Amino acid sequence: MTSSAIFSPSPRGDLQSPWSTKTIKPRKPQKPSTHLPTLQLFKHPSQNPLIYSSSFPHNLKLPSLKDPISSTHSHPLPDSADENFTKNLENLATLQRITHGFDSISTPEMNPKRVYIQEPPWITSLLMKNFYRSNVKKRVRFEIDKRNYYILRRRQIKAETEAWEKMTEEYREFQREMCEKKLAPNLPYVKSLFAGWFEPLSKAIEKEQKSPNTKKHQEAYAPYIDSLPADKMAIIVMHKMMGLLMMGHEYRYVRVVQAAIQIGMAVELEVRIQTFLEKTKNCPKKKVLIQAQQDGTKENDMLRKRVKTLIKRKRIMEVQKILKNEEYQPWGRDKQAKLGCRLIELLTEIAYVQSPASQSADAPPDIRPAFRHIFKIIAMESGHVRKCGVIECDKMILTGLERTARHMIIPYVPMLVPPRKWKGYDSGGHFFLPSYLMRTHGSRQQQEAVRNVPSTQMQKIYEALDTLGNTKWRVNKRLLNVVESIWAAGGDIAGLVNREDVLVPDLNSEDMNEIKEWKWSVRKAKKINQELHSQRCDIELKLSVARRMKDEEGFYYPHNLDFRGRAYPMHPHLNHLSSDLCRGILEFAEGRALGKSGLRWLRIHLANLYGAGVEKLSYDCRLQFVENHLNDIIDSADNPLGGNRWWLTAEDPFQCLAACINLSETLKSSSPHTVISHLPVHQDGSCNGLQHYAALGRDTLEAAAVNLVAGDKPSDVYSEIAARVHDIMQRDSEKDSTTFPNAILARLLIGQVNRKLVKQTVMTSVYGVTFVGAREQIKRRLQEKGLITDDQLLFSASCYAAKVTLEALGEIFEAARGTMCWLGDCAKVIASENQPVRWTTPLGLPVVQPYFKTKRHIIKTSLQVLALQREGSMVEVKKQRTAFPPNFVHSLDGTHMMMTAVACRDAGLRFAGVHDSFWTHACDIDKMNQILREKFVELYSMPILENLLESFQTTYPGLEFPPLPKRGNFDLNEVLNSPYFFN
Repeated sequence: MTSSAIFSPSPRGDLQSPWSTKTIKPRKPQKPSTHLPTLQLFKHPSQNPLIYSSSFPHNLKLPSLKDPISSTHSHPLPDSADENFTKNLENLATLQRITHGFDSISTPEMNPKRVYIQEPPWITSLLMKNFYRSNVKKRVRFEIDKRNYYILRRRQIKAETEAWEKMTEEYREFQREMCEKKLAPNLPYVKSLFAGWFEPLSKAIEKEQKSPNTKKHQEAYAPYIDSLPADKMAIIVMHKMMGLLMMGHEYRYVRVVQAAIQIGMAVELEVRIQTFLEKTKNCPKKKVLIQAQQDGTKENDMLRKRVKTLIKRKRIMEVQKILKNEEYQPWGRDKQAKLGCRLIELLTEIAYVQSPASQSADAPPDIRPAFRHIFKIIAMESGHVRKCGVIECDKMILTGLERTARHMIIPYVPMLVPPRKWKGYDSGGHFFLPSYLMRTHGSRQQQEAVRNVPSTQMQKIYEALDTLGNTKWRVNKRLLNVVESIWAAGGDIAGLVNREDVLVPDLNSEDMNEIKEWKWSVRKAKKINQELHSQRCDIELKLSVARRMKDEEGFYYPHNLDFRGRAYPMHPHLNHLSSDLCRGILEFAEGRALGKSGLRWLRIHLANLYGAGVEKLSYDCRLQFVENHLNDIIDSADNPLGGNRWWLTAEDPFQCLAACINLSETLKSSSPHTVISHLPVHQDGSCNGLQHYAALGRDTLEAAAVNLVAGDKPSDVYSEIAARVHDIMQRDSEKDSTTFPNAILARLLIGQVNRKLVKQTVMTSVYGVTFVGAREQIKRRLQEKGLITDDQLLFSASCYAAKVTLEALGEIFEAARGTMCWLGDCAKVIASENQPVRWTTPLGLPVVQPYFKTKRHIIKTSLQVLALQREGSMVEVKKQRTAFPPNFVHSLDGTHMMMTAVACRDAGLRFAGVHDSFWTHACDIDKMNQILREKFVELYSMPILENLLESFQTTYPGLEFPPLPKRGNFDLNEVLNSPYFFN
């Protein structure tokens, strides 16, 4: 038997050899066979572990020394203690042939590349023993992992398919308890409301289901109202309505059209799931119907048996294929809205609230409707003002709602097992919940583009989303406990909002001016309280998910794309794209030893999270900053709320505290490099949008400004822009205010210009920020400073500062402006022909800008006439032009992130991405840094703008496009050696 492996002549990796030090249990000596050759490996037979191992074939006849092979080996084989053994091991590195032992290594001239070890047949028989033992252990471990996976998968499927049924049964139990004990159970606030509404709403829906109205009338006002049991439909309506009130941006109300469609969609989804599950059961239960489906046919009987067999065999994927192949017609927005409106109308008729018992005992109880349908003047997203129908809730409902969010049903929670692999537009992600590759927001043309693209073209996109979805997370319980303590104490620190409303001022005067001032103060206080309520609900929803997942070993986030190709987790609340609170609570489920490199990056990461300008220092200075605050770091980790609370001074306090805890463990460890870290360490791009523009334009100065070129410390483009703005204002302030009115504003602002004032405008400039947007951004920063209190003066100062900031940007990033203008001009040419701008990203994702003029579709419901918005056939020319440059750059940064994700997976790294912020374990940062730079160079080594122009000319023949913008001679390979490109 011949093998080309140096020390692995048999399939095992841990082979046992005559020179092994492993102790082997001896067996009873046997008389050696008389025909064995006089081959002396050991002085005494009893010392030979080969002879006395249980797998040795004692009757095996070995080659005689008289065989031809002995001519090249006339002396006994050397023992492992032979002084030539070390030398022979070194000679193995030349991969030469060993014929019958280590002394017979051939010269390099004979075979300089490879060694072949001729092994006797008994060696394999001997050494397979441990191989089989190891295989058994691996097999047992595999079976345990497999069993655990199927347990978790069953839980996941139950969570996706039985959430509403479980909640319905809970309220049925409440009803039984109230009937038996004649006493309402002690329930949390929101559950007590639901318990009171559950029975009357169920009866109202059941009455509607049994209504003698004609089928035509039901189809017109309440289609599919009998598609679910009445009590389950009641639960869906109540939870959806309260959820919209919690998550909505408005205070105390939700638009009818939004609520109706959301409720209709939820009912339709539950109908689809339950109809499918009903087909898999062979028991006499009430059938869930869609229209007039009948299950009595022979084909349905065969289908039921097949699905039942597949479920027994745990072949869920094939079951899902059967579901997809079923003839199912989606309800459509019209029917969803009609059903939703009728259910909302029934809720408004039966739902009441009662004031607390603080009123006079003789007075009648104050019982009021919980919801009212009214019309309200609302400012739309487009800027227009319109009169809309809304459902307004009583203010009493909001009183305890934000404290009981944990009792709400939250859809699309993180998965307990890895998501399904993406294989198509609607194939991947969750097992049963609808999962779509792209968030198209109803854009028909974008949906068709993604559906029709060949799967082979989308393979890298699928792989990248699968990589992001397969990253396993867990809740950092220690951080969660700190957050819970702060929240229970009233919040108002570490970025958590105050749990108490601000006081609404009282009127203590009859003076007209003071009354006017009082009214303004009341409006301001109410607006603040509305914002606080929304933020408190948001925090409660995040914490409710964290509490639910904290005892899980790990969980996963299925990802999908927006229309530009940027990846997002499908779960909306507790995810790593969210706030500092979420990022602090989440950590990788898999831990890895820090190592020397990881310990260094953990310290740099802590300095970055502290912020306050520290993240703009060199790496050595950041490390020194951490060294100077070691006592604060240890104190923060040991006593986060009772110590000096240094971590609260950080810009990202919860993430900083998580890093403090991890670093504190290493400082207390006798072997800090072996400490296991679960912390995701970030590498962020330096004004990443401008980095992409600099790479497109190959401008050397712009590349240096955004760290595409190596430097002693990071270049800070925001500080550079702020300095330029200061210079312009300094120049303007010296002018005569009678001829140049802005001189007064320049003198007012010159002392307030800093990095923070211009940062957001600079960041968003490459993404198409308008003058109005820049003005509002700067206005907010000036308000935070509080030095300008007059509203009119604040507005004028914001206008002037925005104008100067955009002027400074144009001076420094002239090449980027040229590329941006070229992209906008191309889009204008296309949109002028009533065509949407289309392009394909370097990874093969087709993109269609979804900016079309909408057309209103009027439907009559039982509640009111609704105007549904539909995509029209005319494009919005201005929006197509202004949005294309930022959308195109977003598609490129999404491409870079996905290329990096796949390469990190192939390198064995765990990876998470937040657009221009890439995360992995501390020990793997060096490897990820190398990969992300290589992928950036690989991306921009492609002729991206040339390919884009060519695709435009192919897609829109006959149109004349402007020539490509001029580009510089920057060498992209310099990015490979730039330490602060991502840092």
